[in-house]
This record gives sequence, C-alpha cells and structure tokens, in this order.
Amino acid sequence: MVTGGLTSQPIGHYEFCKKYPAECSIRMRDRGPMALTDRQWRLAHRVNAEVNRAVKPMNDIDIYGKEEVWAYPDRGVGDCEDYVLEKRRRLSKLGFSLSNLLITVVRKPDGEGHAVLTLRTNRGDLVLDNLHDELRPWNKTGYRFLKRQASDHTGRWVSLREEQNMLVGAVQ
Repeated sequence: MVTGGLTSQPIGHYEFCKKYPAECSIRMRDRGPMALTDRQWRLAHRVNAEVNRAVKPMNDIDIYGKEEVWAYPDRGVGDCEDYVLEKRRRLSKLGFSLSNLLITVVRKPDGEGHAVLTLRTNRGDLVLDNLHDELRPWNKTGYRFLKRQASDHTGRWVSLREEQNMLVGAVQ
C-alpha cells in the first residue's frame, strides 16, 4: 500500500484513545515490513480464525446503544473494529511489532465502511478480516483502502493513496 500524509483519526478510534490513552501514545521505530516466517504466517492465520470464531458479530447500537464504539470484544460480541483490536492485541502479545499491525479503514464493494487489520510483511501487506478466515493480500480483497494507523505512532493515521494503490495492484 502506498501511504500519503497524516489524516484525520476515525471518531471511534479517537474515543477509544480517550478511554485507553496508553494504547494510542506508543511511538515505534518503523523498521519496515516484517520478514514473515512460515511460523508467523501460521500464527497470524490462527489468530485471525480464532478471533473470528470467538466473537459473535453484533453492531454497536445493539451492544452499547450508540454508534461507532471501538472496544475490545471482552463480552464475546463486537463489530469489525472490535475484531481488529483483539487480533492486534493477541498478535502483539505473540511478538509482532505494532508498527506492522495497523488498523485500516476500507470501503467494501457495496460502499459500506469496514475495518480490517493490515499486517505489513516482506510478502506484501496482508489483511486479517472478520469476514474471511484466510489471510489475503490487500489488493485481492475487493476493498477500497482509505486510511490506516501510522507505522510509527499508534495514535496517528495516514491516508492511503488510491491512484497509486490501484496502479501497484494492477502491476502485481
């Protein structure tokens, strides 16, 4: 994915950061995409599938009585952002760098907003998604990528440059 400059933080992430300030003030050294081993690929795949099975999909209105609440799915229910936060938490505990575990906002083909976790690797950016148990290359998802967390600061967000991403996706 080709990133642009700093952009606005999603409102749900902003509210999450107010509740968990330590989660959103981590500055990391971005050493580039991780060299993904077969073991790490299996771990990422396992975490993606386990969280997808463990969390029952439910929208924020039904859970919290309001829209756009980003939270860990500790009650066993959540929406797409909650799956992402849990996957990020688990993979971080397994030694994956937060600079390569990036919350990403996309549009599905039907135009609906969605969140996925992007795992930056030397094999390309892989998407962990609550709608699919398989890890997929970002450019094979059918999503339009809008923005993601910055790789050097957990509270900052960068735009994703659509034109260049489309070009890069077509070349691969």
